Amino acid sequence: MASGTTGASSNDTVQSIFLTGVKNIHALEKEARQLLERQIERVQNYPEMGQMLRKHLDETNQQEERIDRILEALGADRSVLKDVVTQLMGNMAAVAHAPAGDEILKNTFANNAFENYEIAAYKSLITMAEAAGQTQHVPALRQSLQEEQRMAQWIADNVETITRKYLEREQSGQKADR
Repeated sequence: MASGTTGASSNDTVQSIFLTGVKNIHALEKEARQLLERQIERVQNYPEMGQMLRKHLDETNQQEERIDRILEALGADRSVLKDVVTQLMGNMAAVAHAPAGDEILKNTFANNAFENYEIAAYKSLITMAEAAGQTQHVPALRQSLQEEQRMAQWIADNVETITRKYLEREQSGQKADR
């Protein structure tokens, strides 16, 4: 009898961890949106970057909607405090690079790190969903994971291109920072 109780308690623990993970990813997507919006406002001389940021902002908004549907299905509200704090962090991170003479490079490096952070978070959340028996949410989470992976790959593939363009603009005396 004790083992049955432990099993129920163990499942409750896994469910609770999954719910926390969903709330965390919701806040992370809000932070991502803030970062993307601030960068889109400022990017001027790198149209390929601006185009990808706008595309990924659309994806990020869809990811947030998917997470909202998961939270609703779980009968949970998102963490407003966590959302506010992470949005503030996203704004501060984006603004921190603004005065830099190489803002586009710093944003590219930060975006590379952030996308890979999101990839790890989605992989972990998928594992939690499976362990919690919440497999109905896995397809939506996998879709978001694939979008993050595509963006991360695009950034990784374009670090050198963005860097070369930055150097060319600097050498020719053109505005290169953003």
